[in-house]
Amino acid sequence: MADTVQPGSSAFSSRYRWAGYALGFSIGGFFDGILLHQVLQWHHLLSGLEGGRFDDLRFQILADGLFHILMYAIGGIGLWLLFASRKEFGRPNADRLLTANALIGFGAWHIIDAIASHWVLGIHRIKMDSDLPLVWDVLWFTVFGIAFLAWGWMLRHTQPGGRGHVPAAPAAMALIAILAGTVALLPPGGDGDRATVVVFMPGTTPAQVMDATLSISGRLIWSDRHDSVWALDLPDSADVSVLYRNGALLVSGTLVPVGCLNWFGRRD
Repeated sequence: MADTVQPGSSAFSSRYRWAGYALGFSIGGFFDGILLHQVLQWHHLLSGLEGGRFDDLRFQILADGLFHILMYAIGGIGLWLLFASRKEFGRPNADRLLTANALIGFGAWHIIDAIASHWVLGIHRIKMDSDLPLVWDVLWFTVFGIAFLAWGWMLRHTQPGGRGHVPAAPAAMALIAILAGTVALLPPGGDGDRATVVVFMPGTTPAQVMDATLSISGRLIWSDRHDSVWALDLPDSADVSVLYRNGALLVSGTLVPVGCLNWFGRRD
């Protein structure tokens, strides 16, 4: 009887099913927080709130950190549930059920976040500086919420090896990587008052940074005392590849690994 168990049946324990939901939910939160809060810097958790401490960037970053701690806790619960139900790993379609539930959890995070954070509480929007914030909200809600939840539900209710079947785990990972990479390539966008944060590799001189900044019509807003982190005001049309060619490791709103190639190309 055990050999005929289907992924959506009650033969799997609630611990095993909820492990997938919790892990997918926490990954959804990390995907949102790391990509949108830190890499693209489109919003912070409480960007929609103004006045008092909400205008302090340090408080906004603290809120993001507490949010990530919550995602760690939910992910930890998912891992504990997975460990507690480890005897079920060997059952037929156990991997399929885990992947399906993780996709559902991932989609559920984005649906809950859109409804609660964007439209009910108004604590942030997907792209705070957009003239059409609702468009970005609905796009994110549809692509990362509805689509992933539907994908997980279909995976649970279709037979493995059927017509049009694609291996679940590799397909999920590939789609997430493609979507994340495509979105990460988008510029941070917005008005001219938004700072672009640039991290430079050791050995890059201030004169070199300033020459590169002026060559793309930028201006310095702030730099740390070691001259390794700079906040620049750049025009929308600025060619940030000039910064990468002059020692930048990371330019906020661009694809992170590009700058890392400078480690192999520079030997000052």
